[in-house]
Amino acid sequence: MTVSEKIQLGIIFGGRSGEHEVSLMSARSVLDALDPEKYSVTQVGITHQGCWVVGENVLDVMETGETRQLNLATMLPDPTRNDLFEMNVNQDGISLSELSKFDVVFPVLHGTFGEDGTLQGLLELAEVPYIGAGVLGSSLGMDKGVFKDVMRANNIPVLDSMVVTRRQIETDHSSILEAAARLADFPVFVKPANLGSSVGITKCWSKSDLYEGLLEAASYDRRVVIEKGIEAREIEISVLGNEQPAASVPGEVIPSREFYSYEAKYIDNASELIIPAPLPQHVKTLITELAIKAYKAIDCAGMARVDFLIDKNIDQSRMENGVYLNELNTIPGFTKISMYPKLWEASELPYSELLDRLVELALERKSERDGITREYRGEK
Repeated sequence: MTVSEKIQLGIIFGGRSGEHEVSLMSARSVLDALDPEKYSVTQVGITHQGCWVVGENVLDVMETGETRQLNLATMLPDPTRNDLFEMNVNQDGISLSELSKFDVVFPVLHGTFGEDGTLQGLLELAEVPYIGAGVLGSSLGMDKGVFKDVMRANNIPVLDSMVVTRRQIETDHSSILEAAARLADFPVFVKPANLGSSVGITKCWSKSDLYEGLLEAASYDRRVVIEKGIEAREIEISVLGNEQPAASVPGEVIPSREFYSYEAKYIDNASELIIPAPLPQHVKTLITELAIKAYKAIDCAGMARVDFLIDKNIDQSRMENGVYLNELNTIPGFTKISMYPKLWEASELPYSELLDRLVELALERKSERDGITREYRGEK
């Protein structure tokens, strides 16, 4: 394969999100695993401030936090000019010079402004193929409150929850505390509606804990989810595909801390992953069916990691009655310790081949979009 035949792949990472650092870790693993004989890669970083940057060894520089040596870049929401442009800023203004044209973009971005449909919208406008869910699937998967409503509408079991806003927390927190007490006994979990990697999540054992948890979550998002807490086993399963998705074997997380917090995921390196999860076959089948049903319900594409909770206090002979779908992550972690690629490796799909398949799915999805009529043709 010649250089000209290589797939021009853009890897976008970083971002304006509390998961910025996780994104850098995921991008490192992806870049290390890509086959250089198949892909010509352009690294695009997004700083904490939202600036797009390009240059030599972008990821290395982003990891230091000293990005001033990098050059500014941008993409236009214009399908006739859908290249990546370098921005030249001087006293006369801003000029653009063409830098790269992508066959596919992989947004290795977690959380807001990357996993929530915003970047996907730009790529749709520019008509650039990209890996992962579209605008609808991304936004539904990101917002934990709306996602649970969609699950309930599709008869997929989720834990009792409620959504409050930052304004409500600031102006009428006493009513929220009372409503939470009616929702469920303590402990309850408080989460930013639009974030992942367990950033901003608090397990609350009292009203004072709850108030502090609300303030913490509201610092990350204007919408906050309060959710019934249970003593649970944490089960995860990976889904891959577009119209006909397939699921991996399920895995179980044994958190090193009270729950699978950010620290337990990425800092202390002490959580245990059991693959495959030790579950009865009928429960594995149920989880697989629910994961694919949820994936289709939000019009997901490309990939997702679907997380479940199994109530430890349920009669183990009827374990299926204690299964709850917790979250669906449309751009799951891709670090070396992340469950999404690990579960596929256990399902006989190695990391590098998984990346190849994701590129194929992105091109397949773009081909389907290209078949849509964009102009009214009138009566025939």
